Amino acid sequence: MYAVFMSKTVCYIVSVFVRLLSILSSLVLTMKTRLLFLLRIYVMMLALFCLQKPLFMWIDCPDDIHIGITDIFSVMLHGMTLDVPMTGYLIVFPFFLIMATACIGKKLKIRRILTPYYIIVAILVSAAFIADLALYPFWQFKLDATIFFYLNSPQQAFASVSTAFIAWRVLAFAVYALVIEWLLIRMTPKKLQPLSSTRRIVEMYVAMLLLAAPLAISIRGGLGESTANIGKAFFSDKEFLNHSAVNPCFSMLYSLGKAESYADEFDYFDEDRRKKLFSGLYVATPSDTVQLLNTTRPNIILIIMEGFGGQFTDIVGTRKDITPNYNRLAREGVIFTNCYSNSFRTDRGMVSALSGYHSFPTQSVMKLPVKSRTLPCIAQSLNKQGYKSSFLYGGDINFTNMQGYLRTGGYSTIVSEADFSAAERNETKWGVNDHITFNYLYDMANRQHRSPWHIGFLTLSSHEPWKVPYNRLKEEVPNAFAFTDDCLGRFVERMRKSPMWDNLLIVCIPDHGVRFYDGMTHEQHHHNTMLWIGGAVKGHKEVNTLMSQSDMAATLLGQLRIPHGKYTFSRDVLSNEYSKYPFAFFTFKEGIGLRDSTGFTVYDVIGNKVIENTGSGQTLRTDKAKAILQSIYDDLGAR
Repeated sequence: MYAVFMSKTVCYIVSVFVRLLSILSSLVLTMKTRLLFLLRIYVMMLALFCLQKPLFMWIDCPDDIHIGITDIFSVMLHGMTLDVPMTGYLIVFPFFLIMATACIGKKLKIRRILTPYYIIVAILVSAAFIADLALYPFWQFKLDATIFFYLNSPQQAFASVSTAFIAWRVLAFAVYALVIEWLLIRMTPKKLQPLSSTRRIVEMYVAMLLLAAPLAISIRGGLGESTANIGKAFFSDKEFLNHSAVNPCFSMLYSLGKAESYADEFDYFDEDRRKKLFSGLYVATPSDTVQLLNTTRPNIILIIMEGFGGQFTDIVGTRKDITPNYNRLAREGVIFTNCYSNSFRTDRGMVSALSGYHSFPTQSVMKLPVKSRTLPCIAQSLNKQGYKSSFLYGGDINFTNMQGYLRTGGYSTIVSEADFSAAERNETKWGVNDHITFNYLYDMANRQHRSPWHIGFLTLSSHEPWKVPYNRLKEEVPNAFAFTDDCLGRFVERMRKSPMWDNLLIVCIPDHGVRFYDGMTHEQHHHNTMLWIGGAVKGHKEVNTLMSQSDMAATLLGQLRIPHGKYTFSRDVLSNEYSKYPFAFFTFKEGIGLRDSTGFTVYDVIGNKVIENTGSGQTLRTDKAKAILQSIYDDLGAR
């Protein structure tokens, strides 16, 4: 009986499979002309985007950079991460046009219908490429919405170039646009035959719907957490190769979608009033700073700790059992007890820490390459002093354009989730757990053969869903932070026993806090700490000065005697000048907060009202917080 049952089952499965093949074959025959048409223009546009890259490299390559065959193929390969989505966008209209016209019972003059669209595509693709070729030698960055600021004053924009320069580029644009237009028209059938029956129409719709899914995935940039963004094309420590890989059409449209008049947002005060309130808040700090280090050129490991809010420590919080290692290390090194995180998201907190730049309630600067490339970065400043900078993150490095920001910021070597094995990556939803990445961090440091060096490291495990290979605490959230704390403690002890320790500075700073318990105020949420530990530290010191996360950059560079004037919103909190008015400023999705010696005030920028307040001086604190918010938006708009 069993044999008979199995035989019938196998026969049934085979018959279903044969039927599916028959249906698929029928779909292909029904859609042959239409599929070939879509495939031809897709491949043609993708090929054009790929071939643009070696041409760009040939024309715009700086004299001091040698480009090999391997570099060209690497640029083309990594550039596909943006070429594919861009091609997908361009093919959407022809795709849906075919779907919409399936029921027409007569020959469809498809070429005539699509010609106006092809003209637009040809102009867009040609203009973006030629403008990129022309402007890159002057700008040293890829084409983006910046061009429209110059086109508002075309006389000034063209004043620095000759008439011949402009004429040759206009001619190149016209020729390239005509070539694209001609190719698209030639690959489009003049007419599409009507479908012969209702069955054929249904089959065509089924086929098109099956194709819609991979098209949508290609436009999105894959199935991962990160969508298509500029940073996905970055792969090299040579900035020119990264720029060569970026599709200029994608770069332009991506930046246009994020181009706003930032200077007009949160315009609370007239300029005189804003200046008066803002004056003295971010004074240029002199070099007379309290020295906490034994050397001005230590090797530096900067650990950005995911969600590691002060409430998990016994320094700020009330729990002593969650982070015993961090608490112990705080009693050995330098602990900044009033370091307020500047934001509520990793992408914003990283920019605040690494670039000394405030976060925004409505924007993530990391997602705005047109703006983030104008920011200073700790790695850039260190590299100018002979450091070699690397970055380690166990997650998706392309999420929120992180890779683009880090590459532009001076991190020549980046290790991320893709550099670990499948088994290591699959331990958690977000990527590689901290016990693995801390071990990798040790190996990275141990492989550094030339001092000074700097490694940035973003932890990951203390993030929802809080699933970690550790079970010391029963509560899920505290246990996740206890796990990261355990990894940190083990790492520090390994470093302490190594020859690297004597000239090492380890800086631990949270990217943001976590709403750990009900009733937590915004002020408690943002109140964190910063820890400096290592052989380069003179000894234990507790710094109780109010500060923002963005102040870490200037404070660290001040210890190294490195200029930090470009870090507009970062202050050296160890300088004598800073003591005149210490304060902490922070933002969240719908508001801002300011803490000073008189108390703290939290302001809802949507509802335009104070939602938290302690101490005296509420009105002045509110106005100062508003003035800072207005000023940083003005600064963002000017970049």
